[in-house]
Amino acid sequence: MTASFDPGPGDLPRPGGRRSAATRPVGTVTRGTTNTNRLRRMDRWIVHTMGARLRRADAPPVAVDLGYGAAPWTAVELYGRLAAVRPDVRTVGIEIEPARVAAALPYARPPGLSFRRGGFEVPLDGADALLIRAANVLRQYQEEAVEAVWQRLCARLAPDGLLVEGTCDEVGRRHVWVALGPQGPRTVTFAARLAGLERPSDLAERLPKALIHHNVPGRPVHAFLADFDRAWAAAAPYGAFGVRQRWVAACAALAGQWPVVDQPRRWRQGEVTLPWSALAP
Repeated sequence: MTASFDPGPGDLPRPGGRRSAATRPVGTVTRGTTNTNRLRRMDRWIVHTMGARLRRADAPPVAVDLGYGAAPWTAVELYGRLAAVRPDVRTVGIEIEPARVAAALPYARPPGLSFRRGGFEVPLDGADALLIRAANVLRQYQEEAVEAVWQRLCARLAPDGLLVEGTCDEVGRRHVWVALGPQGPRTVTFAARLAGLERPSDLAERLPKALIHHNVPGRPVHAFLADFDRAWAAAAPYGAFGVRQRWVAACAALAGQWPVVDQPRRWRQGEVTLPWSALAP
């Protein structure tokens, strides 16, 4: 994927305006939809993936919840989940809409949890982020903008940092996210509340912007979801032991066809992860 970032009308001031692009947040206001525990599946994966990095950081690590929405619940929850691993973690909720920042300030717990106005420039007063979580932020953008936004966010990461960018439904039952390091995308994770899941391809509607328009015949992500559905159907007998066992059996079969990178321990959480290269457009 190659692209150049066009922020869109109104995102940056016009030449000669009173404010410069360097001082105005980059991006557009999202719908702001948020709910408590909406991102718990993503957070659970982040803690599993980054726990060792959080613990070994020499200085208090910095984590960012970018575009937390109309209420600060996801930033508050991210802080709590990370602080359970690294008590001195600094979590910063960043929003482009000033009213949302003002509404979040009563929930701040300095120095551990703070809120500030910003966008894709990720203002951290010169610090690098060990983690940037950008959930449901790029959904409203054109696909052509994604690569440049990824590059901009990855440039704000520490050398061993991680950007987690993806999409979920309103109550956090279905997620798909891409994990990126400073050099670019690494993996894609599919995660679901298994109760009530009819078939794995139900997750297609939550594909991140970089993939959602490529879920068509002839593209890797479409082939992957089709194979996942077939593995799910073949694993139907395991449903007698519970939907979790059916998912694990389907993932095991899928691992014989695709380069699945995680193990049954994560599959039992309703997750499966592949290299980005396997699904990249």
